[in-house]
Amino acid sequence: MTDPTLPPSEGAPNCWKCQYFAVSWDPGMPYSCRLMGFKSRVLPAIEVLRADGSRCRGFLPKPAPAQPAHKVRIIV
Repeated sequence: MTDPTLPPSEGAPNCWKCQYFAVSWDPGMPYSCRLMGFKSRVLPAIEVLRADGSRCRGFLPKPAPAQPAHKVRIIV
């Protein structure tokens, strides 16, 4: 598990794995953070670092995909 307080080279939050990350429709601002309500040209975690000098504290990992209860075998 990554620690959001560490620098990027040491496991900072990966926006692509965050529940609040989204890709926007706007080509000029392609990345979005739903938690903080902004769009950016760079990944939101980088924008947060630029704005206030601290790592993103809103990172919440995406849930694991649901696994099927059982596999269905179709025999033809």
